[in-house]
Amino acid sequence: MLIVGLAGTELAAHERAWLTAPGVSGVILFSRNFASRQQVSALIESVRDVAGEDFLVCVDQEGGRVQRFREGFTRLPPVASIGRLYDTDPVDAVNRAEEHAWIMASEMRAIGVDFSFAPVADIDRGSRAIGNRAFHADPAVAAELVQAYVRGMHLGGMAAVLKHFPGHGSVLEDTHTSSAVDPRSKDEIFRNDLLPFLAGMEAHAEAVMAAHVTYPAVDDRPAGYSRIWIEDILRGELGFRGCVFGDDISMEAAGSVGGIAARAAAHLDAGCDLVLACFPDVVPEAIAAVEGRRPSPPERIAPLRGAIGSTWEGLSDNPQRERFIARVTALEP
Repeated sequence: MLIVGLAGTELAAHERAWLTAPGVSGVILFSRNFASRQQVSALIESVRDVAGEDFLVCVDQEGGRVQRFREGFTRLPPVASIGRLYDTDPVDAVNRAEEHAWIMASEMRAIGVDFSFAPVADIDRGSRAIGNRAFHADPAVAAELVQAYVRGMHLGGMAAVLKHFPGHGSVLEDTHTSSAVDPRSKDEIFRNDLLPFLAGMEAHAEAVMAAHVTYPAVDDRPAGYSRIWIEDILRGELGFRGCVFGDDISMEAAGSVGGIAARAAAHLDAGCDLVLACFPDVVPEAIAAVEGRRPSPPERIAPLRGAIGSTWEGLSDNPQRERFIARVTALEP
């Protein structure tokens, strides 16, 4: 039920107990957990030694300003650079989206990361939190590139997570630091922001992350706490059968329902399968909050586990990878 954050570059004794606590399904890694490729590979191995091979290991490795592992990995441009290419050469842009995704996914799989929280399926309509993390301002263009990105992740052996449902790109506020409200109608959201999510689902994305944004024309609770958005719309109207993530319960916009325990419970009560507790100081309370709860159906979680990937040595010997890297890193950031 929980994906938890760790404090440093090595697994601490108290964190070993977290990994085996009931309700903890995986860890999410950040820059604070990274010193080198060899070090983070060893950290992942130590996590699996404690928690088992089925335990999930994930990261935000989008490219641009959100790339947790940098030294020793391909420096990926923000995906907005692919959107700009689309304006002059759509076919080439679709190819670059697949290649960007394959590079990211194959490198993460080579060190034992199961999945990255990607792609961003939001549209670029002025959000402080999203910006160049989104492919494009045009929903149809973003939809085509999201679909290509999901294909590329799958080719790299990685599940895809569409975020931030039903769309954060048209909301100015950054939910990491403030509450966010989108007053538009459901029809307008469906005509615009939802199109890239639908395209990603058609490409068989395995998961969706719900936004900490409130859409009062639909529900007075943020989407990640809303049974209307998750059960009625996402699973009901849209027919999505995959995993639903609740975004980080440490974020400022997550506080509308109360403290850490209330936030974890609200996500799960709304229909989320997995909830992020990214900062170590909230993990003990989150673990206590989910004690005794029934876990989500295994068939929703199992597809998140990475497919068998190449070793790093195998990647280094792959001439296709070198071609992809040359083309992708040549994009203007």
